[in-house]
Amino acid sequence: MLSYRHAFHAGNHADVLKHVVTIQLLQYLNQKDAPYMYIDTHAGAGVYALEGAYAAKNAEYETGISPLWGRKDLPAPLAEYLQLVKEMNPSGKLRYYPGSPYCAEKIMRDQDRLRLFEMHPSETKILEENFRKLEAHAAAQGQRSSVRGKRVIVQRGNGFVGLKALLPPPSRRGLILIDPSYEDKSDYRSVKDTLEDALKRFATGTYAVWYPVLQRMESRQLPDKLKRLTANGWLNVTLSISTPSPDGFGLHSSGMFVLNPPWTLEPMLRELMPYLVKVLGRDAGAGFTLESGQTVATFTGVRRV
Repeated sequence: MLSYRHAFHAGNHADVLKHVVTIQLLQYLNQKDAPYMYIDTHAGAGVYALEGAYAAKNAEYETGISPLWGRKDLPAPLAEYLQLVKEMNPSGKLRYYPGSPYCAEKIMRDQDRLRLFEMHPSETKILEENFRKLEAHAAAQGQRSSVRGKRVIVQRGNGFVGLKALLPPPSRRGLILIDPSYEDKSDYRSVKDTLEDALKRFATGTYAVWYPVLQRMESRQLPDKLKRLTANGWLNVTLSISTPSPDGFGLHSSGMFVLNPPWTLEPMLRELMPYLVKVLGRDAGAGFTLESGQTVATFTGVRRV
């Protein structure tokens, strides 16, 4: 929907989960010299001002990045993620939060490629401007910019549709992030149909899907539908920070579903998720689930400082 603006939700607990997982997937791809392509089907604006009108309205970052900001006991994957956010806030005050495109660009190498889709016209313009600022900053620091040109391409359009033309990428290596707003319930079907088609075109790619954990039927059924897709393994992780409210409003839980996950992802999450529950959890309903293949792990706990 063109009314959706991710800035309202920037830096919340769902973003923390999504971006930590995305960074780890990119770092795994970095282990080989061969280039790869990162495709973001719903890229958003790339950078969000937490003091701006959108983010400040509900201050959802207080459920995610804010409780992590000053901690000194972060597990290594979280420390790496937090360092990336802190580089965007050199004053030491949490003012800006990076979206998925910015996180990817900071982790990826010069030889790798980013393809970013966004439907919202205002978000697309902001995304393009943010990457122009990255180039200007590199120039001011006397660095060679690798942002413009073939490395990063921003395209206004439907990422579900645009993805088809990019698969398989020339290098046959890639990460595809799919995280629509799900404001329109047809997004759930589009996610499943898009992945089914994408796996036929690029069977060895890694596909990461963010989704909200809600009471609506489409949300509850999505993970089971994705498990039935033809892929070389899957991983499903969810993070809940509190008991769902009686009225059903608000996002209390979200998940990341990864098709063709690297073998390193599951053990990393087994160590990381209890920490996130401890720090971000707000009541006894906080917890996580972690599934991979035929194994299942669950944890519940309350916030402890």
